[in-house]
Amino acid sequence: MSRHTTARIAPIAAAALMLLALPHHALRAQDGAPNRESAVEVRKQFLADLDTLQSKFLALAEAFPANKYSWRPAQGVRSVGEAFMHVASEFYVFAPMAYGAARSPVIPRGQDSFKKFESASTKEDVLKHLKEGFAYTKQSIAGIDDGQLTGSRKLFGGDHNIIETSFAMTDDLHEHLGQLIAYARMNGVTPPWSK
Repeated sequence: MSRHTTARIAPIAAAALMLLALPHHALRAQDGAPNRESAVEVRKQFLADLDTLQSKFLALAEAFPANKYSWRPAQGVRSVGEAFMHVASEFYVFAPMAYGAARSPVIPRGQDSFKKFESASTKEDVLKHLKEGFAYTKQSIAGIDDGQLTGSRKLFGGDHNIIETSFAMTDDLHEHLGQLIAYARMNGVTPPWSK
């Protein structure tokens, strides 16, 4: 396992180990969701992982030349800029929703709104929205009262607790980071943290 993979997985693994070390009755409330103390720790680790992801997304977005933002590996697949804007859309919409916070009004509801948002994919657009979307997510999640972190919330048609929604969001964002690293390598761009 590479040093970078270890650094990426460490915060999630630490949270999981901490949760496993707790007695069963301390970890789960009556409804099967983590109790308040455990949920607060999960949020802390989730935000730490988001910080790591954001620093890598920004570094990679900066490293890509502006003229490569329209490059796509095949017809019908997101371009570099569209993939970055998809990440920004998750910061505005899905990451806050994973914690029960309101989605940002920057992207109205509906699939067409997401497509329109992702299509505005210049380097300038990407850097702006990665920063602003991430700030929205951090502010939204940090502002949720600790007592609201327990129980379950609706996400993608199901009821999930904070552990499940946190893993779902970070898993998806790590997948997009891997996608963008592959795009970078295919375009001769070295991820700044691996130089």
